[in-house]
Amino acid sequence: MGTLSAWLTPRHLMAASIGVALLTIALKAAAWWVTGSVGLLSDALESFVNLAAASFGFLMVTVAEQPPDAGHPFGHDKAEYFSSGFEGILIIGAALAIVWAALPRFWWPQPLEQLGWGMGLALASALLNGGLALVMLRASRRHRSIALEADARHLLTDVWTTGGVIAGLLLAGATGWLWLDPLVAIGVALNIAREGVRLMRRSSQGLMDAAVEPDTQARIDAVLAQFAARHGGPAAVLFDHVLTRKAGQRRFVNLHMHLPPGWTLARADALRGEVERALLAAVPGLHASIQMLPDSVEPISTELGAAPAEAQRPSRDEP
Repeated sequence: MGTLSAWLTPRHLMAASIGVALLTIALKAAAWWVTGSVGLLSDALESFVNLAAASFGFLMVTVAEQPPDAGHPFGHDKAEYFSSGFEGILIIGAALAIVWAALPRFWWPQPLEQLGWGMGLALASALLNGGLALVMLRASRRHRSIALEADARHLLTDVWTTGGVIAGLLLAGATGWLWLDPLVAIGVALNIAREGVRLMRRSSQGLMDAAVEPDTQARIDAVLAQFAARHGGPAAVLFDHVLTRKAGQRRFVNLHMHLPPGWTLARADALRGEVERALLAAVPGLHASIQMLPDSVEPISTELGAAPAEAQRPSRDEP
């Protein structure tokens, strides 16, 4: 199990996604060829998007795995957000191409042939995409990889797309209403376009140094509250200006730790080490930067308004 988990890295899974995209392109293209269904054509076009997105995602997770260097001292983790944004753009482009291909079929319907073979091939591709998507979703949570999550959700969208196309083909075959085929194709386009917009929004938030997730913030707050309660009273230790951000798989927190003026530097440093270890235990992989300050002292940048108002340190005179 441990060997399997070690193999399921973002890079390996993106490489697997490229292989599955190539296989599903072949299956869906064959399904379209034997049936003439524009719905299956739209499904095949989206698989080309899967291939392009997986290829770019593979490149970006490879970049993100590189260690920090002189030019990028905080690492290359944000490269994953480019993968997510690029995938969103490709999805929207595929949606427009699907609508363009489907609209003429309303005015010039085409007969559908060999639906059994076509739906069987499409179903096989959906099973491949669905299985890989579930594996990638689990791995994305473990690695906190937005590139993996974006590709997994795109694959799940592809599964629902294929299901919708198959349903449209069944209805068209049963009723003889050939206009159902292009109608389903356009519905598919609208669905995947919505997913593309969502991915672009998430990637833009990541590039703008968004705060960590609420559950991660809650764990950080809980650790600081425990230390503040332990060192209460007249010689209280206070924490303020707690600022967090996330960059790809990494999470960062910067904060001020205000100490009684009578404390020695050794005692203050020992407490800072305890706080850092506790934060790391609560949020594995967290990068914590703790600035030690005497009571009632703030850095110049803070005094100029760098910190948000809600993060201001409470006065010791407050109850």
